[in-house]
Amino acid sequence: MIRFILVILALIVLTLLLLPLQLLGIAFNLRWQRTIPHIYHRILCALAGVRIHQTGHRSPDTPVLILANHVSWLDICVISAVTPVVFVAKSEVAGWPVFGWLAKLQRTVFIDRERRQKTGAATEEIAGRLLGGDAVVLFAEGTSNDGTRILPFKSALIGAVHHALGTSTHHEQITVQPMSVAYTRFDGLPMGRALRERVAWYGDTDLIPHFIGVLSSGAIDVTVSWGEALALDINTDRKQTARNAEAAVRRMTVAALRAGSPQPSVSAGAMTLGTAGISASNS
Repeated sequence: MIRFILVILALIVLTLLLLPLQLLGIAFNLRWQRTIPHIYHRILCALAGVRIHQTGHRSPDTPVLILANHVSWLDICVISAVTPVVFVAKSEVAGWPVFGWLAKLQRTVFIDRERRQKTGAATEEIAGRLLGGDAVVLFAEGTSNDGTRILPFKSALIGAVHHALGTSTHHEQITVQPMSVAYTRFDGLPMGRALRERVAWYGDTDLIPHFIGVLSSGAIDVTVSWGEALALDINTDRKQTARNAEAAVRRMTVAALRAGSPQPSVSAGAMTLGTAGISASNS
């Protein structure tokens, strides 16, 4: 608990320091509105003892839609720490105390998964983010799970690619890149099923106790794997795109879990770049 208190105090100070800059960035559409959340989450991961290992690289192309699996609220911190992104989250998150406010500061796109007629509006907003130069992360499973399996990827919101291309006069293709997030070690121990629920946040797990547990833990190792980026045009089948991305993320996740994470010779919280982005969408 002492560790948790110290981490929270540090985060409060960090938030107060960066908040005015982020508000200005959003108000005047300045470039640093993308980089400040990236810096914020890099520091958060360092404070929480999250060690990030990367395999592959994010495509430098823009616009780019990133299709990822979803294990925990911690995914947001990890992904945002790796690269500047915006997220797509369920609409309920916007109303959450503190977390919803932080999600808005990161310019999260909120969607109503319960009302299919709202999909068009969400797709339009995602397309706007893409054309505005943002890298957009879509948790394509639509929910989180224990991190040992990949659920079927939903294709509806991938339609944002078609919408963006249909409205853009400057882009004939948009890059879609699969990405895997795999938690491999907890406090130095391999992340077996007994430890997985200490990090995975899904089902009916209460957020606050889980949040406290993660920030109170020692070190957490996570492998972020980037798959092959594909340039899609307006005729691309979104359902096939979803199936291909799902298969790629499954392969990368299995490989990361089997390999585990290398034992780094750096302190907890350092980011290790391998060989080759607060919101949440838990349902």
